[in-house]
Formats: sequence, C-alpha cells, structure tokens
Amino acid sequence: MAEELNLRSQNILEAIVEDYIASAEPVGSRAISRRHALDLSPATVRNVMSDLEEMGYICSPHTSAGRVPTSQGFHYYIDSLLEVRDLSEKEKTRLTNSYQFQGMRLEDVMREVGRVLSGISSYTGLVMAPKFSSTVFRQVEFVRLSKGRLLVIFVSETGLVQNKVIETENDWTQQELEQVTNYLNHTLPGLTIQQIRTQLAEELQQEQDHYDQLRKQALQLSKEALKDEIEDSVYVSGTSKMLEQPEFSSPGQMKKIFQTLESKQQLVELLDQSQAAEGVQIFIGSQSQHNSIEGCSLISSPFSGKKGAVGTLGVIGPVRMDYSQVIPIVDFTAQLVSRILDREAE
Repeated sequence: MAEELNLRSQNILEAIVEDYIASAEPVGSRAISRRHALDLSPATVRNVMSDLEEMGYICSPHTSAGRVPTSQGFHYYIDSLLEVRDLSEKEKTRLTNSYQFQGMRLEDVMREVGRVLSGISSYTGLVMAPKFSSTVFRQVEFVRLSKGRLLVIFVSETGLVQNKVIETENDWTQQELEQVTNYLNHTLPGLTIQQIRTQLAEELQQEQDHYDQLRKQALQLSKEALKDEIEDSVYVSGTSKMLEQPEFSSPGQMKKIFQTLESKQQLVELLDQSQAAEGVQIFIGSQSQHNSIEGCSLISSPFSGKKGAVGTLGVIGPVRMDYSQVIPIVDFTAQLVSRILDREAE
C-alpha cells in the first residue's frame, strides 16, 4: 500500500490522523497548514486531501469542510507512518512501580494488570489468563461436597487456581479422595493439562487388570475432572473510560460497546487471535472479522512463562487512539507479566 502515496500525501495523511487523534474533530486544510511545518498552501493541502479521499484514506463525516481518517487511513498510518518509540528507563520504572503484585494470587495479578493498563492509557484494559489446557499442572485437590458431587481444585505451576464441580457415579469418601489426590500429585506434575488428558486416554485403553484399585480410581476420576474445558478467564477494567470518548456518546453507541465488553465469548475470540501471534497486534474494528468492535481498536500482546502458559493482555479504545503511547505500554507490560509468571513458577 505504501507505494500508493507520495511523500506529500503521506505527510498530510499523517497530519490529519494525528490532529484527529488529539481533537476527535474533523481536520481542515487551513488547520493543517497552520499547525504543521509542511510549507504548503491551504489550496495545495485541499487538493491532496481530495486525492486521499478518493483513494479511501479519509472521508467527510458530514457537511463539515474537515475530514477524518477512515479505517484504511488508520491502517496506512499504523503500517507505514507511525513511529513507535521505546519507553525510557524512567518510564519503565514508573510503569513497573504502578503494579503492586506482592503477595497476590495470579487471578488478582490479572485484575491488577487490567486496572493499571486502563488507568495509564485512559482506555479499557483487557487481560485473558493463560488457557487452562496449556497450563502446567502442579497439584490437584478433590473435596467431597455431597453424594456424587465433588469440588476439584487445580493449581498450575504459575499459581493459577481453577475450580470446578463434577458429578460422579461413585460415592467417594474424603479419605479415598485424599489417596487419589496424593497419587496424582506424585505422578502428574510437570505436564500440561492437555498432556495429562492424552496420557489418561492412553492408559485407560490398556488392560485395566494391570492396575491396582487405587490407580483405576485415580485414572477414572481424573478423566472425569478433565473431560470439559474450564472457561477462559477474561478480566475487563475501566469500562466506564469508553463513556469519556466522544465517539461513544450516543445511547446506541454506548449500548453496542458495553454489549461487546460484557460478551466474554467475543473478547476471547479477539484475544485468541493475538495469542496465536508474536508481539504486539493491532485490530481495527471495521476491518477485522469482528463487527462488534466497529469504531474501536484493540492493541494486544501475548505473555508467557518458560513453562509454556500463554495469556493475552491489551487495551481497547476508539480507533482514534494514541497508538504511539499505548503500543509501548502494552508491549512492556506483556514482558513484565511474563517475568512474573517465570518467577511464580520457580
């Protein structure tokens, strides 16, 4: 796409995008001539703006003489014009000090990350905890709730705790459950949940006569406990920040964005796309597969520990987002959380 625009057109598109990010108002030719050292007359700027509009990079939102960038224009700006700076050591220290992780469970760490991302960016922070199937097993505990109903508590190497209630045909005593727990915690640590599922399936296909009664019970109970995927945990912070953006001031726009932020499945699908890639990813709503975030952009990055658990964090806000500020914040925070996962796994 870069070859479609000459240097003059690039400079004017960059000026329009940056002025629109700063003001949320349509940008006119006179404002560009006045604010930017382009050494071009308003008439020349108008002619270039007409060309940019014809190519689909900018548009007129109403009868105003000003123009605003389209999604195509934002894509071009992000891909070809945006200069993302590195955070200074002072900024990194300030950002690190903003997070208070001491003594927190991993779930609380995820919430804290979302809260700080929202506060620093002034947009909405999103964090998706590592997927249960990719986490490395540390220990499990079974608690008898009633006849045929058990509470299963999984703990990963990174300290992530997942709970679920299962129903079994066997009426287990707590003593029997403790025996099964001890057996599993001795034989399964170091494997991912998916590896454990595969191992259980293979062992259960073998001749059960080879196993003593305890092992039979442990294998069967483990299979029941792991047969269903635990829901992904998504933490959303600063939803009200969206209300402060002029793009979402109408009741219809507010309703749409709130429905999106409350829909866990839609958020999981978005964050999953980021998790499959490396580094910072940028999704612009109207040109993504998710119409639900039309008018918004998501800047996200996966984080992971040496043990392999992968999660995603990011910031969602209007397409008119300050990308040069948010991208390095998201990138550094992902690195910071990755270090925390490694520390918890030691």
